[in-house]
Amino acid sequence: MTETDAPAKDRPGESPGERSSSVRSLLRLWPYVRPVRRRLFCAAVVAIVASCLGLVMPLVLKWMVDGPVTDRDPGGVWLGALALLGLGVAEALLFGLRRWLVARPLAGVEAAMRADLYRHLQRLPVSFHDRWPSGQLLSRGTTDLMLLRMFLAFPLTFLLVNGVTILIGFVILLLQDWSLGLVLLLPVVPLVIVCSLFETRYSLVARKAQDQVGDLTTVIEESVLGIRIIKGFGRHRSQALAFRELTRRLRATELVKARLLAGIWAVIVTVPELAIGAALVLGTIQVADGGLSAGTLVAFLSTALALRWPVESIGFLLAMSQESATATDRYFEVMDVREEEESEAEAGAPEAAAGGPLADGPHGTDSPHGTGDTDGTDGTDGTDGTDGTGGGMRFEGVSFRYPDAPADSAPVLDRIDLHIRSGETMALVGATGSGKTTLTALVPRLHEATAGRITLDGQDITELPRRRLRELVSVAFEEPTLFSATVGENVLMGAADLGKDALPRALDVAQADFVEALPHGTETEVGEQGHSLSGGQRQRLALARAVAGRPRFLVLDDPLSALDVHTEARVEAALRRVLRDTTALVVAHRPSTVLLADRVALISGGRVAAVGTHQELLRSSTEYAWLMSGASAPVEESVR
Repeated sequence: MTETDAPAKDRPGESPGERSSSVRSLLRLWPYVRPVRRRLFCAAVVAIVASCLGLVMPLVLKWMVDGPVTDRDPGGVWLGALALLGLGVAEALLFGLRRWLVARPLAGVEAAMRADLYRHLQRLPVSFHDRWPSGQLLSRGTTDLMLLRMFLAFPLTFLLVNGVTILIGFVILLLQDWSLGLVLLLPVVPLVIVCSLFETRYSLVARKAQDQVGDLTTVIEESVLGIRIIKGFGRHRSQALAFRELTRRLRATELVKARLLAGIWAVIVTVPELAIGAALVLGTIQVADGGLSAGTLVAFLSTALALRWPVESIGFLLAMSQESATATDRYFEVMDVREEEESEAEAGAPEAAAGGPLADGPHGTDSPHGTGDTDGTDGTDGTDGTDGTGGGMRFEGVSFRYPDAPADSAPVLDRIDLHIRSGETMALVGATGSGKTTLTALVPRLHEATAGRITLDGQDITELPRRRLRELVSVAFEEPTLFSATVGENVLMGAADLGKDALPRALDVAQADFVEALPHGTETEVGEQGHSLSGGQRQRLALARAVAGRPRFLVLDDPLSALDVHTEARVEAALRRVLRDTTALVVAHRPSTVLLADRVALISGGRVAAVGTHQELLRSSTEYAWLMSGASAPVEESVR
């Protein structure tokens, strides 16, 4: 999937072919600029004054030529020279002051935008991150924001400053000699037309280049994270060819940008130069005829030359402005995506949401472990020690379809009805793709159920603040994710207030005694993605993280798949103690993991096919027996 596919789906109220104007895009920066608007306004005023000082210099030259130079007065010449020196020093100091005025506030604007983007990314649904390449998000948080800071620091100010300077300069030119001034005004119309055409074409190419930078960033990131696979399969050449193709495309796009910029620069430089040349010829004729003083001609030409940079910089400033407008669009493409919907509790009544059954302390010891449930039902008859109204974890008519799935496609989960009693452990068993992992992701609301509801001790999870829900529900995924931090920080992630005994207890449950052999024990940095550790070590730390906070509800997605048989047995023995005091849902693929559970739910084709103990399902379900046996074909087929 390309980057441009994702934004089109996520941008509300805008079709893929629709594009806002550059001005409208840049105006969206106003909420970030507003707090520092006074500093920016002062910087613009300082820059205008400094630029106008440059227009005073030609007037000093006119006075010198028509006065001290004509009268052969050395004292007047020195006075004029000192005046020019003073104006030059004042101009330099004022431009330095302008830079000082904008540096700190604009660094703050960039930091605020980056912080908002990061916060927003944390609150976007998992389905968004499934669709968007990480390199595209990274480029928006780095390259695009750097372009916006540069725009606010330079083009934004100097589009105003140069516009005012050009206006004042032409007024001075017309006052000095209106006929020569009109000669310099003649290029204005063609320049406006050329700039308009340039803006339209350059904006499209600039957007394409920035998207390609995001694609290139994605490839680099994937190559770094997947270096073991690349080396293991000897795919250096294919990866290098893929990278070279992307760089070739980016190079071609950048060359198109360079050609457009060179073209506009050539026009903007050449046309005014021709006008100045024509004015010089006409002015020289007027001086020869006595209709114009030499000082006036010198001042006129000096003023015209002083306006060269403001005019010539238009192309450069327009190019930066277009790149900044596309960077703004790219930034707000992400910011405009709706965050995970807030429940009523999150929106305004967290205290109320914290009440009810889930506000109580940890589970008691009335666990049904070892009692079994021999009727093969979902246990909703109230015999679990509850009132039958929903104690423990309950799925009621839960269905799920991915947001971008075709409307006529079958749902991933279809009308799931399941009840895990309070203190009970239930294993989910099913073939690959049956929907087990998706079902577990619905409990902490990593995905939102399309229909039906899920309750924890009788309370609908959509009525709980997400923060509270994720304090109650702890998860461990089959693919463990570790961060560039210490072992202790990874295990106690976001829960450092658990107490000093939480870390060793969690490591003991996960049988992560290998930590003691690490160079600095629990203070050892595990490196990016934890690749300095083995797969089994990473999985044990992820399990330790899940049990560290003594969660009320535990969701484990095949948490022991990377362990050897002996380590698995030790972990299972320790895990049984934890499971006595929690309500757990465990995805299992091996009989040893299934035996941790009180009951088993067989998931087939997105539905609950059977519920019962391990022994009951072995007797009553051919599919379950086949899954547990590891045979190459279902039992009934092998019999045939």
